[in-house]
Amino acid sequence: MAGRTVRRTRSGESLSHDRTFLCRGRSALAGVLLAAVLAGCGTASGDTGIAVPTFPAEQSGAAQAGRAPIPIALPTDCVQLMDPEQSGAAQAGRAPIPIALPTDCVQLMDPEQAGALFGQVLGSVSVQSVRGVPEASVNRTERTACTYRAGGQAQAFGGARNSGPVLFQLNIGRYGDTASATRQWQLNTNAERGSATASRDITVGSVPGVLVERPDETTLALVYGVDTLTFILPVAAPGQTRSASETLPDLAQRIIPALTPTQPPSARPTPAAPPAPAPQAGTGAAGNARGTT
Repeated sequence: MAGRTVRRTRSGESLSHDRTFLCRGRSALAGVLLAAVLAGCGTASGDTGIAVPTFPAEQSGAAQAGRAPIPIALPTDCVQLMDPEQSGAAQAGRAPIPIALPTDCVQLMDPEQAGALFGQVLGSVSVQSVRGVPEASVNRTERTACTYRAGGQAQAFGGARNSGPVLFQLNIGRYGDTASATRQWQLNTNAERGSATASRDITVGSVPGVLVERPDETTLALVYGVDTLTFILPVAAPGQTRSASETLPDLAQRIIPALTPTQPPSARPTPAAPPAPAPQAGTGAAGNARGTT
């Protein structure tokens, strides 16, 4: 019979199956399974009709930090790049300059620069630094003494340091306030004038000073902010080709700018104008500092 198959069993019974019925049953089952799979996929992915909000990457990061969105443009204020308070310390990788007198006189004037001013051989000048003690009775908080010495050819090639003739000496006293520094400077210069062969008031830039002359040396006493400075130039200083009235103000103009950033900001005076560049070091040969500071 067309469309039917007959299979006989051992007992003689015959079984027949309708091929058409089996195919239709299998197709119906496959349809049910496919519908279940599609229903599961639709549930996992969500309803495509619901809109999902999106955020730009820049706004998302700013919102997480509680900040306003960063504009897509160069900053109009350079403070956004680096704060001025940070820039000074960042320059050349240096730490901020401490508010205190330098403990090493090299920080005020390098020996090579001093040697160039006095026409000394390169490497022949040395400097000795001595720290003083505070003096509460006059409101002095610090004191530093510097002695610059020449050594000629012997010192330039391995001679003893700090043993040659004195080029100049410098005493610096720091006080608790500008009034104390000015008062002590006036007392000291009045005492110096009494034993001088000549004295006169001068100004180094905008810094007031007194020039005191004696037979063996000349002294320049200055008051600058909370500091008093006393320069002492021996008459017999090696390489001295200028008058003391020219040499001492020149030295002061080179050292004063190094003191400005070490003073307290509230008492910091206007920086003095820098002097002309120092001459090149010459090629020829060439204790504690005393003073009124």
